This record gives sequence, structure tokens and C-alpha cells, in this order.
Amino acid sequence: MSAFKNLPAAPVAPKNPVTDTRHGISRTDEYAWLRADNWQAMFKEPSILDAEIRKHLEAENAYMNAAMADTKDLQKTLFAEMRGRIKEDDSSVPMKDGAFAYGTFYVKGGEHPRYFRIPREGGVNDETIRQVLLDGDKEAEGKAYFRIAGLNHSRDHARAIWGYDDKGSEYFTLRVRDLETGEDLVDVVENTGGGGAWAPDGRSFFYTVLDENHRPSKIYHHVIGTPQSKDRLAYEEKDPGFFMSVGGSLIDDFIYIDIHDHQTSEYRILSTEDLTAEPSLVAERVTGLEYSMTEGGDVFYILTNADGAKDFKIVEAPVEAPQKEHWREVVPHRPGILILSHMAYARHLVWLQRRDGLPEIVVRDRKTGEEHAIAFAEEAYSLGLSGAAEYHTDVIRFSYSSMTTPSQLFDYNMATRERKLLKTQEVPSGHKPEDYVTRRVFAPAPDGAAVPVTLLYRKDTQLDGSAPCLLYGYGAYGITIPASFNTNCLSLVDRGFVYAIAHIRGGKDKGFQWYEDGKMARKPNTFRDFIAAADYLNQERFTSYAKIVAEGGSAGGMLMGAVANMAPEKFGGIIAAVPFVDVLSTMLDDTLPLTPPEWPEWGNPIESAEFYNIIASYSPYDNVAAKSYPAILAIGGLTDPRVTYWEPAKWVAKLREKTTGSEPILLKTNMEAGHGGASGRFQRLEEIAFEYAFAIKVAGRV
Repeated sequence: MSAFKNLPAAPVAPKNPVTDTRHGISRTDEYAWLRADNWQAMFKEPSILDAEIRKHLEAENAYMNAAMADTKDLQKTLFAEMRGRIKEDDSSVPMKDGAFAYGTFYVKGGEHPRYFRIPREGGVNDETIRQVLLDGDKEAEGKAYFRIAGLNHSRDHARAIWGYDDKGSEYFTLRVRDLETGEDLVDVVENTGGGGAWAPDGRSFFYTVLDENHRPSKIYHHVIGTPQSKDRLAYEEKDPGFFMSVGGSLIDDFIYIDIHDHQTSEYRILSTEDLTAEPSLVAERVTGLEYSMTEGGDVFYILTNADGAKDFKIVEAPVEAPQKEHWREVVPHRPGILILSHMAYARHLVWLQRRDGLPEIVVRDRKTGEEHAIAFAEEAYSLGLSGAAEYHTDVIRFSYSSMTTPSQLFDYNMATRERKLLKTQEVPSGHKPEDYVTRRVFAPAPDGAAVPVTLLYRKDTQLDGSAPCLLYGYGAYGITIPASFNTNCLSLVDRGFVYAIAHIRGGKDKGFQWYEDGKMARKPNTFRDFIAAADYLNQERFTSYAKIVAEGGSAGGMLMGAVANMAPEKFGGIIAAVPFVDVLSTMLDDTLPLTPPEWPEWGNPIESAEFYNIIASYSPYDNVAAKSYPAILAIGGLTDPRVTYWEPAKWVAKLREKTTGSEPILLKTNMEAGHGGASGRFQRLEEIAFEYAFAIKVAGRV
């Protein structure tokens, strides 16, 4: 029996058929009109959205609000619970860098971080010596949306670059702040990717500009005190299929230009001894060759998959000759042990790797070659390696948590192997790890692959099929969903839910091959893995099909759309946040921000009839059919440049037209935000409370 009763009539989107023919195949899209023709300009000025489109989106929001009206009190309760688990006046442990240590803190009731510094050896909790460099709440005043990109101080600690986005469109404006006076200088640099790399003298910096299609196409060099129009073009990337970013080294000897797509890398480096020189090429882009660099004094350490190193290896090359022919192996390729990232310091080389599905940190003495791993005991856990802000140090920082263990922050001495606990995440409302169980189980996929599934539930939860379950999945771009502590999901678990993460193919949870087996022509493995996880949880009585609410966002939203088409009877409800569901149309439109860079992930249906047909076979929007769909909540952001608002809008219109069932299809469009939703920490909790209220309502627990 449906949990949704007495609903008003749902909006009916008008049809305006548009037919497109590719490779001799014609396809008609009746809801293509929802795509704003002026989307590039609208992302920067949302008020110019076409009136008919706005009217439809607002009607959808009104219908969604009516369907969820009886959960208002529940949403308030959930929000209060989640907020109660956050230490509102929390502060980070400052990171030492030169004469200072830098960090962030929040105040009670504050939505945004405040950036501060203290003297290097100052007391962390001594507010009398804490210098506030940037007050996020003050900067956000009067703005419906506001997101800070971060604060990056110059080597001499006199100035800092900071960036903000006040539309949700991810076009960031950069400002330069005088750290002594607290005032911003005259410099205003617009349409950037959000950050910059300082020159060593602190008088200039490099930054990335986004073009009209929201692609990082150019690197500029800005001199403090001059207008942006006078900035020098340092490098231009002509291929729209590549992402680009700029950064600096720890020892300020090089500016790195990182150019890459999802399978190919290229680095260009600029010596800071001559900032006007042409960036030099390290290793030219060769399809399938990936590499990333870090400084090492007289050498570069390079993480790469060259020469068949599928799970990556680390090589070194002389600073004066970093080209591929000079690469020398330092850490060999070991099949099944995936090296994820690396860092180098004066006396040590450090890397984060994944073995048997779990992360570990490995430290090597650069002089002796001796290695050791930092060990942990739990069955499933998450690690974060933040390293250090200084090159000449033996101390690095990392974080550890599990589904039951709150996050712990450690300083680790790589020479003495001493581990110092700096901070344990506080849960003001209380948390007893012993009340919960976390497990790692394996669901058999149709082709025999074992799909890891991480579970969290209360010890007193009855595992007889009666418990509702929120099953989360992503499965794209090689991204691994960590088994980390999440205070928000406790609001579900404490209501008897089993919280489950399906570590499906498309991520790197079980190595690089796990990723390759869930991309391009093998993308359907991702969807079958997720359904296999639902089958296993039903079979083993952790839950039952009717009580499973599936959730995924962005590429995970594509997953939601695919499984809704493939196995709608195995889910009681589906939450699809900023869902990439109109895959074929988007991959056929090379003007959209992410389309050319995404072809190595999904295939290029413009050039290839084979990939046209492959994508068409699973694209959620193209495969909506006359069948009974479960209750579905789709969430979009009006200024989202990654998954444009019209994808969920078109999908919902078609689902509502086709479904033969009685469950509602809901669309919530955030008219003042983009891909990440609300920017403030409590505003974001309100959104999570809304999503969880939908899950609880579907499960019949309201």
C-alpha cells in the first residue's frame, strides 16, 4: 500500500517533439524544450531562465511539496538530530607552515567556515592569539547561495588568494587579501576554476579560466595590482576533451599544469626561476597513459601506469630531465595492490594504496629504501592522507574512521613511527560505537564477481526481512565510496534501517580492473552489481525488496535511473540526486561542459555507432517504458554545470507519462543552487533531512 495519499494532480509537461538522426537511427525527444537555449548565460544570471521552463519547474516543486507535506515535522526532527551530532563551534587542528599554523573553525549557528592562523607553536584553543583571516558567514551575508573555494596563502604569509561562487554555477571569482589588514586588494579575477598557485615572491599567481562552455581552457598569470585584462596567457589547452588545473610544489620550485581526461595525462611544468618562460612538456599525452607528479628535491616522483602497470607504480626522474625516457622504477607494480596517490618529503616517500579492498598508508625511507605500512584492525574502514604543508618534515597527518568509529586525526612521525592522536570527532548528542554493527559482505553478481557491500545497523535490529534499508551506490570514474563514519545516517539506523553501501564496478574498490569492468562497453556491469546487492540483502534477510530505498547522485543518479528501468520491482523507492539520466543526449552534445572529457568514460556516440547503441541500451531517459515504477524522488539544481537541471526534469516528465503504477514521481529543483546543493553546512543538513524523510515515508515509518 502506498505511503502517499490524497495527492493533487501532478504537473503534465507539454510535448514538443524534436527528432535527431545519427548513424541512420532516428530518436524523438518530446521534452527537449526543457533545455534552455541560453543555458550558458543563465548559469551566470539565473533570472533570465525562460518563463515557461521556470513555470514548469515551480509547478513540479509545488507538487513535490504537497506530496511531502506530512513529513514536515519529521524533517524538523531529523534536522535537529543531525545538527545535534555536530559540534557547532568546531575547529580544525591547524597545519604548521613556516611561522604560522593555518586552520578553519565554525561558530555556533554559523553556516560557513572561518579561516584562521596562529603562531606556529601557539595554543590551538587559545582564541586570544587566533587571527581570523576570512569570515565565511560575513562574506555570505545577503546571498542566497555562497560557497568559498578555499584560502591559499603566499610563501611570505603576507597575502592569500580566496575564491567564491555566489550562483552555484561553479564560476568562481578570486580575490586577494592582505593578511595583516584583513582587507581585499583591488584585484578581482572572474570566471575561474576556484583557486590559484602563488609565485614564490608572493607578487603574482597563476589561475585557470573557464570558457563559455564551462571548460578550463586557459592558464593565466596575474600580477598583483593589475587588472585581469592585462594578465598574461601562460598556456592554452586546445582540446575540449581535457580537464586542466594549475598548482605549485611544496618547495616552490615549479608550477605544475595538470592536463587529463579519464584515461590520459599530460603535465607541463614551469620553473619559478623564470615565470615568463613557456611551460615544458614532461611526457606527451598518449591515450591510456596516466601519470601524476610530486617534488622530491633533485628528482620528481611520478605515479604512473606506464608499461602495463595497471595498478600503478612509482618512478623517479631527474628534475633537469623528467621526460619518460629518464623514468626509473622506485616502487614496482604489484597486481591487485592499487596505488591511489603519493607524496614526497625531504627524507620520505609516502603513498596511499588499496589492498583487498581496504586502504593503507605506506612510508619509505628515501635513503635506505626501508618501507613500513601504518596498520589498522577493523573489518572495514576509511583513511584520509592529508600529508604536510612543509617539505622538510618527518611528520605527516592522516585521518581514520569506520562506519562505527568517529573520525580520528593523527600526526605520524615517519622516522620514529610514533602515532599521535590530535582529535577525535565529537558527537555532542552522544554516540556509543558498541550499539552498532558494521560488516563487509559480498553479493554474487550474475557473472560470478563478488560485489563488496558495507553494512551498518544497530545491534538490536531484527534481521528477518522486516528492516528497511537505504542502499547507496555510485560506480563511476574509479571513485571509491569509503566505509567512513557518517553521523547523518545514524538517523536512519536508529530508526531500524540497515544502511548499506554497494561497492560496485566502475569504482576502484577492488583495484583498477574493477573500474575498467564498469566503464565504456562494460558499463551495464555497474547496474547489475547494484541489483545483485539488493538481491543478496533480500535473500539474506537483512531487508526485503519492498523495503529497499536506493540512493545515488550524479553518475550514481544514472545508476538509479538504470536500475529503475531494469528491476523496478526490487525497490520500494529511489532517490536520484542531480541524476545523469539523459546520457545519450548529453554525450551527443559536444557544447555541454563535461561532454568531450567524458567520452573516455562512456564512449563517443557522435563518432561511433557502436557506442551510440551501447549508451542507448542503458541511458535511463531513453529506456523509460510502460511499467510500474516505485516512488521516485529526483533532485536537480538550476545552475548545475555538471548535470544540467533539464536532465532530471525531462526524466520525471517521461516517467510520469509512462508509469503504470500508482506511486508518485517527484521532482525537486533547487532554484538557487547547482550540483552540490545548498552550500551552508546546516542548509545541507536540511536537504539530507528531506531525502531521509522520503526514505522513511516510503518505508512506512512516518
